[in-house]
Amino acid sequence: MNWSDFYLVCFLLGFGLSALAFLVGSIHLHLPNLGIHDGIHVGHADGAGLHGAELPWFNFGTVAGFLAWFGGTGYLLSHYYNVWAVAALGISTLSGLGGASVVFWFIAKVLLKREAALDPADYEMVGVLGRLSIPIRTGGTGELVYSQEGTRRVAGARSEDGAAIPKGAEVVVTRYDKGIAYVRQWDDLMNELERKN
Repeated sequence: MNWSDFYLVCFLLGFGLSALAFLVGSIHLHLPNLGIHDGIHVGHADGAGLHGAELPWFNFGTVAGFLAWFGGTGYLLSHYYNVWAVAALGISTLSGLGGASVVFWFIAKVLLKREAALDPADYEMVGVLGRLSIPIRTGGTGELVYSQEGTRRVAGARSEDGAAIPKGAEVVVTRYDKGIAYVRQWDDLMNELERKN
């Protein structure tokens, strides 16, 4: 095996891994971790806020990018231009590092731009304000429409005290159990609070 064959194998391996990553990502197939850091380690959230997302330099995308650029450049230099082997190796290594840097920059600045740690408190149902799109009959179940994290959502709803609540009524979730929101009318809750004060 000569240098141009070595570079060609590196290029084909890097290109093949890139194609595999693209296909696996497009069909949402999860492969086992093979020791290469292929995930995103998102920092924890606390009272001071999110500490930030950390993407390791040595990950599947950057390894594939390095191999493809290293192998492609080395193959061209050694096979077509007959560059001295040590110079071809140095130039190919720099090219591979440049390709890996481009891949890392793209992942970090474009794909992960909006990544953040999920906070369970953002999805807490108790205290959510919404409207009934289907009325709640006495002892029955209706449908609650509400907005959470910028998304319109729907949940089954029952009256907390078993009373009927008409369609379009503004309600507050007081309890959430097994996918059912137990609600009270907003007006009733506000009237009760005013009487206590």
